[in-house]
Amino acid sequence: MDATRSRDAAILRLAIGLAQGIALFLLQKADESKAWPAAQPMLYAPLLVCVLMIPLLPLAALSAMRRRSLLAWCAVATAVTAILAVHAAWVGAAPDRIGAGPLSPPLFLATAVMLFIAHHLVQPADAAGKPVAPYTDYFDLTWTNGVRLALSLAFTGAFWLLLFLAAALFKLIGIEAIGKLIGETAFAFPATGLMFAAAVHMAVQLTEARAGLVRGALTVGLTLLTWLLPLMVLIGGGFLATLPFTGLAPLWGTKAATALLLAAAAALILLINAAYQDGEEPPHLIPRLAARIAGLLLIPIVILAGYALWLRIDQYGLTPERVFAGVFLLVAIGFTIGYALAAVKPGPWMKPLERTNPLMAAVCVLLLIALFTPIADPARLSVASQVKRLESGKVAPDKFDYAFLRFDAGRYGRDALDRLKTHPDAKVAKLAREAAASTEKRSPAGEARPNFKAMAVYPAGKALPQSFIEQDWSTPSGSNCTFTAMQCPALVTDVDADGKDEVLLAEGDRLKVFSEGADRVWALTAIAAAGCESYDLEAWMKAGAPSLSEPVARRDLILGGRRLALQPASKDCQVSVTPPPR
Repeated sequence: MDATRSRDAAILRLAIGLAQGIALFLLQKADESKAWPAAQPMLYAPLLVCVLMIPLLPLAALSAMRRRSLLAWCAVATAVTAILAVHAAWVGAAPDRIGAGPLSPPLFLATAVMLFIAHHLVQPADAAGKPVAPYTDYFDLTWTNGVRLALSLAFTGAFWLLLFLAAALFKLIGIEAIGKLIGETAFAFPATGLMFAAAVHMAVQLTEARAGLVRGALTVGLTLLTWLLPLMVLIGGGFLATLPFTGLAPLWGTKAATALLLAAAAALILLINAAYQDGEEPPHLIPRLAARIAGLLLIPIVILAGYALWLRIDQYGLTPERVFAGVFLLVAIGFTIGYALAAVKPGPWMKPLERTNPLMAAVCVLLLIALFTPIADPARLSVASQVKRLESGKVAPDKFDYAFLRFDAGRYGRDALDRLKTHPDAKVAKLAREAAASTEKRSPAGEARPNFKAMAVYPAGKALPQSFIEQDWSTPSGSNCTFTAMQCPALVTDVDADGKDEVLLAEGDRLKVFSEGADRVWALTAIAAAGCESYDLEAWMKAGAPSLSEPVARRDLILGGRRLALQPASKDCQVSVTPPPR
């Protein structure tokens, strides 16, 4: 009976994988030709996302869930996924195709994460026959399916590596048929779907037959992670203990305080779970104590993250990134409450985690759904926040980011821009009409201006030319140093002996040379690269005024119409000036 069930499951999995591959091929061809259904984004989007994501559910649970339960779960998952995709298409679709596309990579990632979390809440509950399964069931299935997914992806990747190797080998003897075959989407999509389905079936069979081996490998890996928890506690504790002496200013100066603090909270949560595992056997005394301390350390770290995020929102309003950060903060707060209570509650070690983790998993699913529907769409919330700041006078009309509404906020932004075109303030209306008619994204005035006044300038007594400071750097210049918040040391000197200073900005191991043209526009004209293994450009700048070497006669090599500089080989540290790449 087991052999028959395994054979039937294999056949059904292969059929699902092949059907998925063929469907993806047909959708891809329709997109290329802009034929039906690709010509209708509201139909094409849910078809594409559902075909890509939903087959993974029966592939994973075909032999583990009751057939009726699996069909019901797939139906619910399909409906929710389709709603998210339809909303994404509705928000992003635009007649002129400018701005956000009908589908974006975050949608695919969010859908995959949502379905993964939700599936590992549904399948254990179905197996247990009740809404909430034992915690060990959640733990075992989640990690086992994670291993299965990794093995399946690795197998599919190896399959394609072998095909590319075969194509290369046969090409050596003049046979290019294999290379042409694997380059055809009519082969690539069905073959990938079929091989992935086969890999899933083999991974399921392997992990079921060698469950003890898989469990042992997981235990070893998680135990190793467990011993990183005391180190993370020392890092977090040391950071918090240092703050009273340094103050919060250096933290806010990073302009990434919220992200860094939430990353630290995520690391603590992950390592606490690595130590707890399924809760059957507590770890060594040191990780046990570290887990309790970590649960309490989460409180000040998450409070600081919330404060940092609140400051940014209060100063500059909502942006999509800050909305996502707010959602991550809500998740961190939920885990913090549960883990802090687990740390101080008497009784079995950290036992409340078994209630916190499934609850927060369900919360994560709901939050992901909210983010990709009108409930909490980051674009909708950001547009409302930014427009309110404009209309309340917190942002001057000429400083407002109309380009965000035009290009980055989808339908919500375009609709807001249309309303602003008839705004009572004539300046707002004029700028909104200009933005609506633009086809090239530009930053709002002053936003992209780097803080040149804060840059260190060498040699002593030199200053950046006023025309360099006042130039509009909102368009790419070829150097990261002209971006906001970049603080690159600058060297002001005449490098071409024309009697006029150039500006050299130190970027990593290179000096980007900017020269002022006859039109009084500064542009990147050369790159000075050091040939040493270890060096400090700013330390060299501090050493004294620079000078130029004597001209050295040389010839250039002309190869394929391109000029290559021939320079003498030397073990000494040299600085060479070469034209910037084109």
